[in-house]
Amino acid sequence: MTVKTRILIVEDDNKISNFISFALQQEGFITLAAKNGQTALSLLVSEQIDIMLLDLGLPDFDGMEVLRKIREWSEIPVIIVSARDQDKEKAMALDAGADDYLTKPFSVTELLARVRVALRHFYRQNNQKIQNTIKVKNLEINFEKRLVYLADKEIHLTPLEYSLLSLFFKNVGKVLTTSYIIKEVWGVGYGEDTQALRALMAGLRRKIEQNPAKPIYLLTEIGVGYRLIDE
Repeated sequence: MTVKTRILIVEDDNKISNFISFALQQEGFITLAAKNGQTALSLLVSEQIDIMLLDLGLPDFDGMEVLRKIREWSEIPVIIVSARDQDKEKAMALDAGADDYLTKPFSVTELLARVRVALRHFYRQNNQKIQNTIKVKNLEINFEKRLVYLADKEIHLTPLEYSLLSLFFKNVGKVLTTSYIIKEVWGVGYGEDTQALRALMAGLRRKIEQNPAKPIYLLTEIGVGYRLIDE
């Protein structure tokens, strides 16, 4: 028997909540709904939830506060679904632990795609300890040997380039903010030298992209950061 994915929709607007719920149920997902942050946190404790869709504008708590509370004890995938479309808001949510950010209004197709990517990333992370090799299209990384292959040919990366690419492979399909990348690659005390990151990214793209000006692997999320595409 196949266990169906259970999705918690945290949204105080009934029309939007019902729309999302109907779209997900049509694809075979089981949905639960919460109109405020307190109910959402209670359901997360009492029910088996696989992924959460979280609105930021809730009547009791701000969605960011709910997200921070969740990240104190749970790694469940969380997709922010919000009308707030400022790059700063997106970056703050992703840095706080959100897996993705979907801006209202959105299409059913985009919603379903974001849900599937977040679930794949979560399951891949859980299997990371036994998965030494990950492949995305023709790009492959071997964590045990610290080797990278493009179309089955080994490519030589600098230590920083490898650190950057391995970070993306550990978060396939997930948008990583520039501040998060800098902290993970260079360390907490490095500051916010985005120019160094852009230079490192440009060098890496020259080695893995057929056309660095039109990348197919490492995509830019304008105003927020970058992501490694998920097939």
